Amino acid sequence: MTLKEGQRVRLASDTRLIDAVAEADGAPAPAGAPTAFLSLAAGTEGTVERVVEHQDQSEGVREYVRLKSLLDAFGGDMPPESRRRLEAQVGSLEPEWIDYQQQGPLVTVRVRFDNGFVLDDVHEGLFAGQ
Repeated sequence: MTLKEGQRVRLASDTRLIDAVAEADGAPAPAGAPTAFLSLAAGTEGTVERVVEHQDQSEGVREYVRLKSLLDAFGGDMPPESRRRLEAQVGSLEPEWIDYQQQGPLVTVRVRFDNGFVLDDVHEGLFAGQ
C-alpha cells in the first residue's frame, strides 16, 4: 500500500519510540538499565504529512538497466558474437533486476498523530489506511 499526503492512517501495532533513562525523581538511571519505555499504541490515528520514495538501486541493477537499454537499442545492428556476449551479461544480471522489481521502492513517511506526536522517516508498513 502506498500512502498519500493528507491521508488518515492508524498505527498498525504498538511501536516503541525511546527507552527512558531517568528515574521518576529525575536522577539518572544506572548505566544500561532503562526504567521505562515510551510507545505509541496500536490504533493511534494521524495524518500523513510527507511521503518519500527511495530509489536505492544496487550497482547490479543500474548495470542491468544500462546493458538492457544498449541491447534493445543496438542489438540488431551488433555482430552476432558481441550480441551473444551482451545477452549473456544481461541474463546474468536479470535475477537481481527481478528481485529489485518485486521489492518495489522503499517508502518512508512523516505522520502527525492526533495526540501531537510526530513520527518521521518511518517505513509506511507501520500504518494501515482508514
